[in-house]
Amino acid sequence: MAQVAFDRVSKIYPDGTRAVNDVNLEIRDGEFMVLVGPSGCGKTTALRMVAGLEDISEGMLKIGERVVNHVPSRDRDIAMVFQSYALYPHLSVYENIAFGLRLKKMSKDEIDKRVHRAASLLGLEEYLKRKPRALSGGQRQRVAMGRAIVREPAAFLMDEPLSNLDAKLRVQMRAEIAKLQSDLGVTTIYVTHDQIEAMTMGDRVAVMRKGELQQVDEPQTLYDRPLNLFVGGFIGSPAMNMLDATIHSSNGSLQATVGEQTIALGPETLEHHPALRGYDGRHVILGIRPEDLEDAALDTEAPRDRRLKGRLELRESLGSEIMAHFSIDASAAETEETRELARDVGAGDDAQIGVEAGKAMVVGRFGARSTVQPGTTIEAVVDTRALHFFDSETGTGIYDSTKGATA
Repeated sequence: MAQVAFDRVSKIYPDGTRAVNDVNLEIRDGEFMVLVGPSGCGKTTALRMVAGLEDISEGMLKIGERVVNHVPSRDRDIAMVFQSYALYPHLSVYENIAFGLRLKKMSKDEIDKRVHRAASLLGLEEYLKRKPRALSGGQRQRVAMGRAIVREPAAFLMDEPLSNLDAKLRVQMRAEIAKLQSDLGVTTIYVTHDQIEAMTMGDRVAVMRKGELQQVDEPQTLYDRPLNLFVGGFIGSPAMNMLDATIHSSNGSLQATVGEQTIALGPETLEHHPALRGYDGRHVILGIRPEDLEDAALDTEAPRDRRLKGRLELRESLGSEIMAHFSIDASAAETEETRELARDVGAGDDAQIGVEAGKAMVVGRFGARSTVQPGTTIEAVVDTRALHFFDSETGTGIYDSTKGATA
């Protein structure tokens, strides 16, 4: 096992494109680190530099105590798992797993011991004589994992290994890979576009945008305390609602005005965002996660000054909960970050498709007992303990500093 360290690493292509820019990141010995971000953010390029499949333009990359900038891929003591499985169709499962060991001229007994141990870990023992074409997608991915495990490398590198699987199998394989990595304790760098994968699997998650690291933290910290608008919008499903708001002081307390509506911000809000007092009279971007909105009919005790009123446009019943899409008289936040996030989910430059001018669409995750119906006016209770605020000019989270940013 070994730590992997990026020291101001950049990848610059001949046309001047910086696919990865000045990345500083240390993956600890035995850690499961996930690189996540939109397509084209540089996460796969960063992984390929660790693998030795891409040259490093600037900076230094270390695996363990060794600088590997110019070390050939085969000599880096890493094993890579690709999304395409990359299995040899004419070889059996056993032979696929053993292939790399045979190239190393390992003894037959040692190869057999390692292959059977990996097969046992991965539940592949009864499939060792089969060819890849006789396996399901999940089983093929296990074979690819087995080929990496038997090498007993210093680090595993995984490039979107679950992207070819159906939704149900992805959930199962997520859990299996996370448990396997925990059992083996091997340093792992895992690249994915799927933020749910990132949040459920990683010890820490590194969010990337346009070749640069935005935030590296434990999953819960990314969710609770995003450093900027991009991280806040990227982490969470459904995505955080982003609204233009103005902060006002009234009788010593603060309020957030959204369109013609006002949300009272009590001590519980200021406890997490003390710097918000410095924004009196200023515009901010208010972030509300769908899970922090509830049907007011299910929470009749909630104060009236902590609600949002709107028109229900769409009701999605998921059995355990209701996804309520409602429009309010307000403006959705329009920044470079929000437009990029909208494009990433296929909404183009307009994240508010189907919404009248002067209105913003808000998504709430309501309890299953909610009876709200499309075309009616509804009220949603806002959990003000969990609100997010971002500086409208810089996009940084408003937390402790009077300037709005936080470390």
